[in-house]
Amino acid sequence: MKQEKFRFENLDIWKEAICLGILLFDIADELETNKLWRFADQTRGVGMSISNNICESTGTQMVREQQQLLRYAKRECYEAANIIILLEMKNLIDSQSKTNLYQKINMLSRRIQA
Repeated sequence: MKQEKFRFENLDIWKEAICLGILLFDIADELETNKLWRFADQTRGVGMSISNNICESTGTQMVREQQQLLRYAKRECYEAANIIILLEMKNLIDSQSKTNLYQKINMLSRRIQA
């Protein structure tokens, strides 16, 4: 028997957000090992929030509500960018990791808007 999927599971932006979230979770796990719990909590939270808002946008038939949830997801991308900039400035991630994440966040943000 084929398992039915939720609508969001077919969205490329949701898949990208999940991949980004996993990368942010990995960073959060590393931050926790260094007892940087607040940094870890914020990083993990934004990693979940982007994909959560994208999937929630597919759970309503109201266009304005969908648009609002996607705007939330886009704003969370900006928060994620800010967090990784801070992490690099504090030497908690290297510049290559920051650049890689920054590009992924920037691209996702643009795709959400489109």
